[in-house]
Amino acid sequence: MNFDLNDLLAFRAVAELGNFRKAAESVHISQPAFSRRVDKLEQALGARLLERTTRRVSLTAVGRDFDRQLRPILDALDTTLLGIRGVAATRMGEVTVACVPSAVNYFLSGVIALYHQRYPRIRVKIIDDSANEVLLAVARGEADFGLNFIGSQENDVEFEPLLEEQFVAACRRDHPLAKMKQVRWAELANYDYISVGKASGNRLLLDQALAGLTGQPQSMYETQHGTTMVGLVEAGLGVAAVPSMAMPGSDHPLLVSVPLVDPVVKRKMGLIKRRSTMLSPAAQQLYDLCSELQVKYKQEPTTSKQNRGTL
Repeated sequence: MNFDLNDLLAFRAVAELGNFRKAAESVHISQPAFSRRVDKLEQALGARLLERTTRRVSLTAVGRDFDRQLRPILDALDTTLLGIRGVAATRMGEVTVACVPSAVNYFLSGVIALYHQRYPRIRVKIIDDSANEVLLAVARGEADFGLNFIGSQENDVEFEPLLEEQFVAACRRDHPLAKMKQVRWAELANYDYISVGKASGNRLLLDQALAGLTGQPQSMYETQHGTTMVGLVEAGLGVAAVPSMAMPGSDHPLLVSVPLVDPVVKRKMGLIKRRSTMLSPAAQQLYDLCSELQVKYKQEPTTSKQNRGTL
């Protein structure tokens, strides 16, 4: 057949980006030259792969089927070429990661920054949601893999532990608790308390850990995500119990975290993926990078984990 690898890559680019101009820019050729490559491929196959309108480009039924069969072939070729110098910088693709919000700001963002340096043309889509939704996104195949603190009990999900973090009291620097070396859970009851809703995975974990504790704090405010709780604390509305990963470092101008004790409550963060599915090369690279950089995260002092974009 009269087509070559460049024609296939052009088709994959427009299939992923849904736009001829952006696809042409992604492979560094002019739009007319790009269109000729796609036309050449369609003529060689004797089938129309794309539906073109003035506003958008979409795959035909034949195009969707061709794209589905072409992707693993190009991924296999990509894997073969990974070790060749200079190829990594030209790779294209998309990786979808599901992640609880607390892990996005101060861990995953640093991983993605380094990943982008190595593979600047691979797009990363983040599904930042509750622990339950992150688990479902991975189980349904909506995400390549996830970063979560639940999933180890699921038969169809593989859980790779990364790190263990302690819950801390989040408060402003001008708050009475800020000067303490540690805070008992019961002491939080003396102040306006901000908690997460009952649908949150953190809420379930805390309810189990604090069952039977006398003088548990009662919430004045309730949110769905730990990052929102931290925002309310910063606004001076109260104190909150959050995972240490949700807190900025010691150089934050307004916020401070104090370890919570009696009891000490921890959660284990890990990577999750479907057992029955092999990751694409691009997703596997990001997955491995998370595993690699968690070692550096654990070695950092708790008070210096704010600027993780330089990991």
